[in-house]
Parts: sequence; structure tokens; C-alpha cells
Amino acid sequence: MAAHLVWAEQRGVDGRPGPGVRVFRLGAAVAVASPGLSRRDRVVVAGEADDVVPLVRDVLAEVGPSYRPFGEARLIEAVVAGVPGLVPLAPFLWMETGFPAAEPSPGPDVRWLDRADEREACALFDLSFPHSHAQPGRVGVRRWAGVRDAGGGLVAVAADAWSGGGCGLLGGVVVHPGARGRGLGAAVSRFVVEALVRDYGRAALVVDADNAPAIAAYERIGMRGALFGAAAVSRPT
Repeated sequence: MAAHLVWAEQRGVDGRPGPGVRVFRLGAAVAVASPGLSRRDRVVVAGEADDVVPLVRDVLAEVGPSYRPFGEARLIEAVVAGVPGLVPLAPFLWMETGFPAAEPSPGPDVRWLDRADEREACALFDLSFPHSHAQPGRVGVRRWAGVRDAGGGLVAVAADAWSGGGCGLLGGVVVHPGARGRGLGAAVSRFVVEALVRDYGRAALVVDADNAPAIAAYERIGMRGALFGAAAVSRPT
């Protein structure tokens, strides 16, 4: 099964889909309705457009307008064209790997953070990434890795967030503005990706399609991506 479908199922240690997750099928199409997945209710889809479009139409009628279709760009384009009331959102890349690139030597000292460290990380998000879905203390964000500078200050972090059996997700990658250009974002990302592959078999992430520097950094640690899209039910004005 495609990694984004596996991720959406949020399977626990018992192998069952996460709380509230529902799986729908029609012909060659699969849709996973997953509530609160990376802070959004999502309908994650894969398959042939001729089946995906009517399936999404039926699923949205059942689960409600808070759910957002999510999948390969070509499918979401077809869904927006074929399901009344949907509007497209900004495109992004879904990137994944089962074999992260080897870490260069020597690298920075990346470690898992404790709760006190995580509270300290909040300042990084306030400064550099206030709109990140993955932030310390949020539901679904399991653990954080980080790097400190010579003075002991936390300068880069990344999270294991909304991971499920078969696919872990990297999120919340942020570097202090004064520490950029030193490969710290790639270092914390690689550290988390390696742990996700060990624990879940695959690692994935979502990155804006126009964020070329971040995409290049993720490619250097072994991630490979495809253009994805999402849509939302339009609201009356």
C-alpha cells in the first residue's frame, strides 16, 4: 500500500487503524478518512481518477465538510474538477524513504530532547516557524531531536509527529536564524528519519512545493518526493 495511505491509517501496535479512522474503497480507489491528522481532518486517496472522484464525493457526504482530500496532484486536480464545492490548496511534495542516506562524518551532536528541552524549543517556533503544524506539546507529536551550539543554546530541532505503524512522519524542522547554513536542519532531519525507518519501516514528510532549499536538503538525506495536492470545501462568503 502507498506510504501516504499507510500513514493516514495511523495503525497502532495492535495493527488496527487509529481512533476514528475509516477506510473506504471503490474499484481501484482507496480513501482513508483520518481525523485530526497533522491538525486537519483528511481524506487521503490513491487509485485511478475514474474511481477516486466518485469515492471522494461519497466519503465527503458521509464524513462531513471538515475533511480535506489529500493525494497525488493529478488525482486532486480531478477531484476538484469532479466534486462540487471543493477548492484547491497550495501544492506540496510528499517525500519518503525506506533507506536514508548515510550520515557524513563528523556531524553535529544530535540527541533526543527531554520535556524541559522541548519547552525551550517553543522559542524557536515563536521566532522562526510559528505556523508549523508540529510544535512541542501538540497532540500527535511524539518526540523531538535537537542540536545545541557551543554556548548550550538549542539551535535546531525536528520531530517524530503523527507517525503510525508502517510509516513515520518527520515534522517541525526549524533552525535558529543565526545558525542557518551549517547543515543543522539536515542533521536533525537525518537523525529523526533514521529513527523513523528503524521504528516504522518508512519515513515521510510534507514540504511546500516552492521551498527549493528544504527540498534539496531532504534529498541529500535520501528522501524522494512527488507532487501532491489537497483541497477543501469552500465556505460561503
